Amino acid sequence: MRKSIEVEGYKHGNPIPAASRIGNIVMSGVISARDARTGTMPDTLAGQCTAMFRNVRAIVEAAGGTPESIIKMTVWLRDLSDRKALNEEWVKMFPDPAARPARHSLLHQGEGNALIVCDFTAVLG
Repeated sequence: MRKSIEVEGYKHGNPIPAASRIGNIVMSGVISARDARTGTMPDTLAGQCTAMFRNVRAIVEAAGGTPESIIKMTVWLRDLSDRKALNEEWVKMFPDPAARPARHSLLHQGEGNALIVCDFTAVLG
């Protein structure tokens, strides 16, 4: 019944998929800005936001959806007062203010050099 969703080159360090799907519901694991081809992470928040949203798109599409399928995102930021780059990429991915997903932002205290990470829930079809 449950199906693991993978994106070529995008792997977690732990034995978990990029996302999991049951029926028409998709929930991702934590999504970083790590480039699936090179394994590198941009140095700036703006660069990480762009790369993170690219990974979000790749994962939701691998599950059979589109960004329009996303109903909720949770975002963790190292600096909660700095959301400019996040909001710029948010509006690019979800341009219609009448049809954006819900979003909640929290403080990111994880290891490594990630300035931002996220997860999402999507409803397909």
